[in-house]
Order: sequence, then structure tokens, then C-alpha cells
Amino acid sequence: MTTSNNSRNRLSTLYSQQGQSPWLDNLRRGWITTGELDQWVTSGIRGLTSNPAIFQKAIEGSEDYDEQFRQLITDGTSVHDAYWDLVTSDIRGALRALRPVYEASLGTDGFVSVEVDPALARDSDQTATAARALHERLNAPNLMVKIPGTREGLPAVRTMIGEARSINVTLIFSVQRYSEVMEAYISGLEDAVEDGCDDLSKIASVASFFISRTDTEIDRRLEEIGSEEALSLRGRTAVAQAQIAYRTFISVFAGPRWQALTDKGAQLQRPLWASTSTKNPDYSETLYVDELIGPNTVNTMPDNTIAAFTENGTVARTVDSDFAQSQAVLDAVTGLGIDLDDVAAVLEQEGVASFVKSFDELITSLSTKAQSLN
Repeated sequence: MTTSNNSRNRLSTLYSQQGQSPWLDNLRRGWITTGELDQWVTSGIRGLTSNPAIFQKAIEGSEDYDEQFRQLITDGTSVHDAYWDLVTSDIRGALRALRPVYEASLGTDGFVSVEVDPALARDSDQTATAARALHERLNAPNLMVKIPGTREGLPAVRTMIGEARSINVTLIFSVQRYSEVMEAYISGLEDAVEDGCDDLSKIASVASFFISRTDTEIDRRLEEIGSEEALSLRGRTAVAQAQIAYRTFISVFAGPRWQALTDKGAQLQRPLWASTSTKNPDYSETLYVDELIGPNTVNTMPDNTIAAFTENGTVARTVDSDFAQSQAVLDAVTGLGIDLDDVAAVLEQEGVASFVKSFDELITSLSTKAQSLN
């Protein structure tokens, strides 16, 4: 990567001036072996997220994994287990690169996220088992295991937090589900205390609230309505909904229940803005960064969005600038007959299916490659 001093300053000041942590939503083997990931960290990146689609693109699009994969298959490793060996090798490299940030931030940043098998998204017990296994396998304090924020995923979140394991709750598409995610986190912390944990400071969590996919789906519905009012609301719902989610975040992490946990060192479960690259070319490339800046938040960005923000973004507090206007946008959208709960349900189903598809396609691709080695 190449960044100017101004670009590096913009990423760094996002955190130093506004309290928002920029994370990188991408990973590939070459970044680790060449030191490029270290350069990302130097530029101001404070964490990293991954998912099955990212690993599909990395592994299928590069020869960097071939030698390790060939050796694994030659040694008799199954294709499924070989996949996880490839993934955890990359995650270990990222954990090493981000560990200094983790140490310097006293455990609030420097995290690397890896997702459980997405096929388990509707199975609470198996999700918890898979998350526990990943934590034990990688055994790093700056690891976050990603659990889908499905209804079935929430009990697994609470269980893992209760076991003092750091969790990234992903695929959140509504304020209602976000509220349930925060409750799972707080209840999990209370479980940990009940089990004898007197220091909660090593338990961290973020709640990954997805942004651009919401506008894509709602814009489609607005265009079907086709009225002047409907068309004027395009590209506004995702930001408005995230801003209202932030308002909810402020209200939940307050009061005596939360204070009792902070007295034992509990960290805020920060909202993490995910899916922040714009899908509509008519929208600014930095729309979902510029409009969601504020303290105690994370924005995880793919490298192209980081490049756009570092060159053209605006570092200013915006996430809580006008809650009344944000609510007015949501009221206008629902007033046109668009059901935000239905939108969230559709997007959750599509999100899980998309990650399952990436996982399955990569396993098929690796199986074909393994057969060619025989």
C-alpha cells in the first residue's frame, strides 16, 4: 500500500480526535509475508475483520496458499481441515501484526476477527462449540470470533461472553436485533461475574451493524413505489438507522445495571459499522464513513474504501448530530409501507446464505485442487 502523510493523518485522527477506530475488512497471505499488513497498522488501522467471502477471494485468487495446501493434502489432511489450517495461519499472522495495538490500547483495539462456519448460523449449540474451538485453537487475547447475530446465534454469544471469550457479533440489520445483541452481551458479563470472574476487562465485543446492504434493499423498494417522496429517500435509510442504533447504544450502556459491570472493568460493546463500501456508484465512496463518525465506535472498511476516505473523507463527529432527523427518515420510509423488520429478515437470510455459498464454493474448489495432486 502507498499512503501520503495526509492520508495517514486522516486515519489516525479519526481515532485520536473522534474516538472511532478504523479497522481493515480484508486479509490475504501476501499482506502478511510482505509486511504490507504492518504498513496498514502503521497508517492507523486498529483492527481487522475477515469472513468466508474474503478468504474465498484470497485463496482462489492467489498462489500464496498452494505450497501449504499441497503439503497438508500430501500429509493426509482432509480438504475441510486443510481449509481451516489455511485460514488460521493467516489469522495468526494478523494477530501478531495487531498485537502491539492491543497492548498499547490496553485491550480495547488490536483485534482480529474470524468467523465460525456460517452453516451453523441457525444452531445455537454448534455455534458455541465452534466458537469455543476457534478460541482454544488460536489462543490469543486479541482474537474475536465472529458469531452471526441471528436469533439462534444470540444464546451462543451470551455463552461465549460468560466464558470470558471475546466475540464479534455479525450480520445485524435492525435496531431491534441490535438491542437483543447488547442484552446478550450484558447478560453474558453478568454470567461471568456469577461464575466468579472479578475482572471483566479482558472480555471484549463489538456488534457489527451492516450499512450499505440496507440501502441496496430499501432503495429497490423505494424505486418500486416510484413516487417523488420515495425517490427522494434513496440512500438515506442505512445511515439514519445506524444513527438511531447509536442512540440506543448510548441509552443501553448507562444506568445502575451497567455501572455494576463497569465497576468490575467491563468494556463497552462498541457498535461496529460493517459493509461500509457503497454499492451504488451515484453515492459518495465515503458516505458510510463520513456520516457515522463518533466516539466508542468502529468502522471496518475494505481497502478501496480506506483509500477513498484517506484521500477525500471528512473527519468530523456526525453519528449523533441530529437524531430527530434520523428518526424522521425512518418514519418517512415506514410511512410509505416499507417494513424495516422484513427488510432486516431478508438481509439476514441473504447474508447467511452468501457466506455459506462462499464457504461451500471454496471447499469445492479446494477439493478439485486436491484431486489434481493425486
